[in-house]
Amino acid sequence: SGSTGLPKGVVIPHHGLVNFTEWLQREYRLSMDDRMLHKSLITFDASVIELLWPLTTGAGVVLAKAGGQPDPRYLAELLVAEAVTVVHFVPSMLDVFVEEPAVARCRGLRWIMCGGEALSESLVSRVTELFGTPVHNTYGPTETTVFLSACQALPGEGVPIGLPVANTRLYVLDSALRPVPPGVAGELYAAGTGLARGYGGRPALTAERFVACPFESGERM
Repeated sequence: SGSTGLPKGVVIPHHGLVNFTEWLQREYRLSMDDRMLHKSLITFDASVIELLWPLTTGAGVVLAKAGGQPDPRYLAELLVAEAVTVVHFVPSMLDVFVEEPAVARCRGLRWIMCGGEALSESLVSRVTELFGTPVHNTYGPTETTVFLSACQALPGEGVPIGLPVANTRLYVLDSALRPVPPGVAGELYAAGTGLARGYGGRPALTAERFVACPFESGERM
């Protein structure tokens, strides 16, 4: 997590990864005919989507060459040559990717998943028009297992953060940790299986940010 300007590691439990990958499969259903592009660094949580998920379902994994991730032409040619069917992009890279002329030949994609940054409605419209394939928006801070919520983003309907993943709860609370009425701004809190154990080697910061959940005895958020 880089929210402080300095990197800090979070400890994700194994059961959080199991819960997350099982939810992904129930929602998106990779088959043995699917091929996912793996281009993220292994230290980036998107690698769970690109590597662990397909390997737990029998789908294929296409490995991008080292240093190939920021090259949209290379990625477009790889998608075509290796018959890639599913991809994950951060929105800023997807924005650059769709400007590459070679992308017009990428016609085998079943859907595109985005996360890590805010996804704009204009980018959703461009991608949907170009590929004719669904775009799914994902949301979640580093202090959780990859992401907390997801939905299909539809052109002309804004880009919401969607519904929580399995065994995850989201609360919008005021400064006293009370739920706010619908339409009232508040702070978003997360609880459940997807929550990290805390910051690695940072017990004081963990105690400050991971607070007791007032809605479930013995749980944190």
